[in-house]
Amino acid sequence: MANNQRLVVIGAVAAGTTAAAKAKRTNPDLEVVLLERDAHISYGACGLPYFISGVIANVDALIAWTPAQFREQGVDIRVRNEVLAIDTANRKVHVADLDGARDYSLQYDSLVIATGAMPFTPAVPGRELPGVYSLRTLTDGVTLRDDLRAKPPRSVVIVGGGSIGLEMAEAFRALDLQVTIVEMAPQLLVYLDDEMSQLVREEVERNGVQVRLNDGLVRFEGEGRLQKVITQQGEVAADLALVAIGVRPNVRLAEQTGIHLGGGKAIAVDSQMRTNFEGVFAAGDCADALHQVTGERVYIPLGSTANKQGRVAGSNAAGMACTFEGVAGTAVVKVFGLEVARTGLTVREAKAKGIDAQSTLIHTNDCARYYPGATELHIQLVLDPASRRLVGAQLIGAKGAAKRVDVLAAALYGKMTVDDLIHVDYSYAPPYAGALDATLIAANVLSRCR
Repeated sequence: MANNQRLVVIGAVAAGTTAAAKAKRTNPDLEVVLLERDAHISYGACGLPYFISGVIANVDALIAWTPAQFREQGVDIRVRNEVLAIDTANRKVHVADLDGARDYSLQYDSLVIATGAMPFTPAVPGRELPGVYSLRTLTDGVTLRDDLRAKPPRSVVIVGGGSIGLEMAEAFRALDLQVTIVEMAPQLLVYLDDEMSQLVREEVERNGVQVRLNDGLVRFEGEGRLQKVITQQGEVAADLALVAIGVRPNVRLAEQTGIHLGGGKAIAVDSQMRTNFEGVFAAGDCADALHQVTGERVYIPLGSTANKQGRVAGSNAAGMACTFEGVAGTAVVKVFGLEVARTGLTVREAKAKGIDAQSTLIHTNDCARYYPGATELHIQLVLDPASRRLVGAQLIGAKGAAKRVDVLAAALYGKMTVDDLIHVDYSYAPPYAGALDATLIAANVLSRCR
């Protein structure tokens, strides 16, 4: 890319700020302008439940970069600037300065769209009542925490039994609130197989949370403020409700521009994060990705993915070829005293893809059984019997699950068979693992499947 060209990045947080920083490092002569409609540009949104519970005392701890710090690196950061439209024919974006009350156009040579995702909000009566919240941005987190302090509730309903819902259940219980989770599906954490999800439910209920499965939201009710949540199975008294039923990609600008959508109706990109328009890239929670196991385009929004995609988009936008190799859906969540991790496909997901999946579920120890503090570790591995390839894994335990899943994610990336897995040279010391690591035990059991 020639010098004195301009890269415009739409959106900040994970993908956008990473793209901008990487592009500037790759080509210091490149003019980089980042446009963000919020006042904050780079923060750890995944830390918000721990800020709300008080584990993280100060919200500033979640802020990775301030606008001033980015400007010191030579990036033109413009907060409270919202892109209204993209003109690909003339390579311009049309921008509203939300504080300056003016609109303007900005020319670009290359463009990165990093508009992220939006909380999915069902169109039910009472959604706008005071006391009904969502949690996506730093501003959302600060507002919720401040309201909790100003008017402490007694009872909370969380609509949604996914990762955010469970993290927030723990946060609210830490504040000594009564908590009810309402989940439309027949289980918590639908990305787990049934037996593993049951372990999660038992842990949640053991910590005083009421769980209502197969129950959908109907409406919120209250006189001037939320008082109860009406569900398909009845009603639940609540002073506060949190809607946590997932997110959807923020692709309004892309759709208006004619940019193609792909997996999960996110922006379709190739391995270099290019869209169907020359010089236009997309990254983060608004973009799709290649699934390393199925080879399909999928939408799995995670902060780790957003950072990697942003790096690739920024590199390519600045003229240095770089590729993003896809995702396996690797994730971990803390659920009270448990680490709950997964990668690849569940048995249910594998069968839906036409794989006659086989699996093994073992219950063993996270370290040598005789070592003080040994705890139970549950591991489920999923096998494609036709190829003998490992296609998925789920791990749950008080400790030892979160990092072991990374070994299995690497095995999925390397397309290892279960027979390969049993030859991996695992580390061993009694405080950390048995002479046969729990992962190796599970692989040995699964390798007998013929």
